[in-house]
Amino acid sequence: MSEKTFPTVFSAAQRKVIAELLPGLEDRLVLDAINNRTVHLTVKELQTLHDLAQAARHYPHHGMKRNSLRHVVEAVTKSLESATGIGSIPAAERLYQFKITLLESTPAIWRRIQVKNCTLDKLHERIQTAMGWTNSHLHQFKIDGELYGDPELLDDGFIDFECVDSTVTKISEIVPQNGSRFAFRYEYDFGDSWHHEVLFEGCLRAEKGVRYPICVEGERSCPPEDVGGVGGYAEFLEVIADPTDEDHDRLQEWAGPFDAEAFDSEKATKKMRRGLPNWRRVQ
Repeated sequence: MSEKTFPTVFSAAQRKVIAELLPGLEDRLVLDAINNRTVHLTVKELQTLHDLAQAARHYPHHGMKRNSLRHVVEAVTKSLESATGIGSIPAAERLYQFKITLLESTPAIWRRIQVKNCTLDKLHERIQTAMGWTNSHLHQFKIDGELYGDPELLDDGFIDFECVDSTVTKISEIVPQNGSRFAFRYEYDFGDSWHHEVLFEGCLRAEKGVRYPICVEGERSCPPEDVGGVGGYAEFLEVIADPTDEDHDRLQEWAGPFDAEAFDSEKATKKMRRGLPNWRRVQ
């Protein structure tokens, strides 16, 4: 019995790009047609095409070809979702669960969140509000050795900085299509360098009547902004715990009331749903 195939619609420009990536598919691509065409591909072909197109997006291309590659990735991703583990949950009902852990912090500071499919730029907002950061500094993701971020924010005009655009890249494009666990990095504030592990734990079906996103659980307070990174935060905790320290009063006045062990998942969920105030967005 022949292997099952899955229909995927591509434009003429997209089919030409596919032919360059996988010449063996030329006989099915109808390259002389100018309209959209449905191409039937196996799961293995879809996965190979997804990986090749995703990698090719990082190479220098003119705008039209880069745009075609992006649309190929999106189309193939949808077909893979229908054919594999993630696809067993309808896209409208699908939740992505992540555990975010602030690295090198002892004891651990972490959050577990559930979000619907969105861009990495929106996931950044979910992480900020769940953790308790204020989006006062720049950020970037590092996924499979590639940097993802907002090019307009990260390009300071003085050095060449290349990244994959997080404002158009969706969660569904970077997580394994079979739903297996997958970890990547998120860095916030390039001065204090708060490094987080973002662990994709799998997909769930959204519950009827429940609003998302949700912070399911977590532990400990987010460090204050501009405290000096993990090392500075450890010193901060020592000083505010010692009333005899000469910097105790100054730091308490600077940070306000602070309980390092405090965390409330319901309050974090409310912050996630409100989103980031415009005045706190990095410009």
